Amino acid sequence: MPIGPSFDGVLAAAQTGAAWAWEVLYREFSGPVLGYLRTRGAADPENALGEVFLQVAKNIKTFSGDEAGFRSWVFMIAHHRLIDERRSRRRRSETFIADAAALDGATEPARAAEDDAVEDLTVEDIRRLLSTLSPDQQDVLTLRIIGGLTVPEIAHILGKRPGAVKALQRRGLDKLRKNLGKGVPF
Repeated sequence: MPIGPSFDGVLAAAQTGAAWAWEVLYREFSGPVLGYLRTRGAADPENALGEVFLQVAKNIKTFSGDEAGFRSWVFMIAHHRLIDERRSRRRRSETFIADAAALDGATEPARAAEDDAVEDLTVEDIRRLLSTLSPDQQDVLTLRIIGGLTVPEIAHILGKRPGAVKALQRRGLDKLRKNLGKGVPF
């Protein structure tokens, strides 16, 4: 749910370091950004989310605009973090382990097994469906659906024209419909 008319006050307070304002911003934007990072295959989505918000904190004083512009700005930071991560992975040619706790023997708080199964199944299903699309189509659809961004905002983030974004969205959705109609397992 958007912050709404109080966004300007929340932004101004966050720019001065008010903890309550950061809580509001984090509560509003962290879920969609985390969903985007998970869906697009970030090696450690929670860590990447932290990096996104660190970057937001570093640069928030330079931001001016409305709530939609802020949403777009945050997702642009998230998108650039993913690009940086992919470049880094290619350079190092490492295989990332999804559960770092397995390396150091750390344990996470207990969660219901069915909660984990549903969460993992949903993310994995989405990844499988998206894997049938081109990388550009994946970017457009995840920013549009998970991020809730507009076509012009996505065009700005991806450095494409709005018409190209619309075409990528249309072709991506058509391909997903076709695959689901064929009963392609996901």
